[in-house]
Amino acid sequence: MKACVFEQHGGVDQLHIADLPAPRPAADEVLIRVRAVALNGFDPMMLAGSTKLKVPFPMAPCGDFAGEIIERGDAVDPRWQVGQRVSGYPILPGKGMMGEVTMGAACEVVAIPQQNLVTLPDGLSFEHAAALPVAYGTAYRMMTMRGQVKAGERVLILGATGGVGVACLQLAKAVGAEVTACGGGVWKGEKLREIGADHVIDTSKDDFLSAARDLVGKPSYDGSSDGGYDVVVNYIGGDTYAKSLKLIKRYGRILVCGATAGYDPQTDLRYIWSFEQSVIGSNGWTVEDQQTLMEMAADGRLVPVIHAVRPVEEMATAMQELTERNVFGKSVLTL
Repeated sequence: MKACVFEQHGGVDQLHIADLPAPRPAADEVLIRVRAVALNGFDPMMLAGSTKLKVPFPMAPCGDFAGEIIERGDAVDPRWQVGQRVSGYPILPGKGMMGEVTMGAACEVVAIPQQNLVTLPDGLSFEHAAALPVAYGTAYRMMTMRGQVKAGERVLILGATGGVGVACLQLAKAVGAEVTACGGGVWKGEKLREIGADHVIDTSKDDFLSAARDLVGKPSYDGSSDGGYDVVVNYIGGDTYAKSLKLIKRYGRILVCGATAGYDPQTDLRYIWSFEQSVIGSNGWTVEDQQTLMEMAADGRLVPVIHAVRPVEEMATAMQELTERNVFGKSVLTL
């Protein structure tokens, strides 16, 4: 089978197309002919070797994918049939995340347990389906299940131009929230407005704390003003964390699903107790969440934002763009 792999850590020059043996399905697995995959923020990190995770070589990138079943193991439930269009929940039981610690999906064929299968509704393209799992799944759980964002609330999203950030923006607008989106660069700001941001802060020019206060005012713990935000989405961490607390209203909440700029930030407990704020963590998503997202995309309630669709042979170009943060939404590759 054709696969895009790297055999040692390094830059995008390590990516190449290889001919690998196709997997065979275990009794409870199906084989999927992969039609589309999507990159996530962890893919350049795995290629570079910047994490402490042990990567098996040769390694294919991508945890997000969609395709159709081409073979069934002997113990697979009859509801999963050859020819059925599916996506895969990429956290494999007992193994971990595809594209991190087990073979990724940038291959013509992957084997996956039946419990990790998600049905593609009619009318949903492979490209849109591949864009949904990791970024939209993470955002869905954080915004809907954990954060319970509601109509009329003010929401500030840091890092709003990446896959998770774009998804958070779309989900917040879908329920009727007022959204301030933060991202670096004029062209990204224009894209944020196109998908519904009410306000945009260009963090390449402006300090988000000052700019946000100019937009909505300062919060007050005694209710004397309506300034501040009900929700701040911050998976950046680092020196943005303490600043975020200064923008949250009384009884407001900060939502955290990562820490790309540092996991041990300085904080300011005075704001947490004075404004009775809640710090809410969110970790991943479920198979059921992923199925819900597929249905939302199929009926038009959610349109995945895709930066570009390329053949898998152009993986290096897509990966370099992602490394340089020249991506808005999701980069999808077809096989």
